[in-house]
Amino acid sequence: MPAFRKSEHVRKRADFELIYKTGFKRSGRLMTMFTMDRGAGPARLGIAATRKMGAAVERNRAKRLARVLFRHHKPEGAIDVVVVPRREMIAAPYARVEAEFQSLLARKPR
Repeated sequence: MPAFRKSEHVRKRADFELIYKTGFKRSGRLMTMFTMDRGAGPARLGIAATRKMGAAVERNRAKRLARVLFRHHKPEGAIDVVVVPRREMIAAPYARVEAEFQSLLARKPR
């Protein structure tokens, strides 16, 4: 399994805000996903797990799940992906979370 390198992280608040403002939003039962095309570079992942989700253990599990899904189903090209997990994501079976991640990623902007 390929590693999740630093160059594949969305870290800066300004980057998150730009993706929220200009990116394409998709919503599912387990997560909300924002994507934005960039000019060049690797695909990057940002995760926004807020305290509304639950305790730190639950937020960290959701973030781990999102990173694993990104590594296994990394999009082609220079694209930023921000995942906002919902509380239901933690209890859902991995196959269901994986299927939703792939379907949200495959949806095309209108």
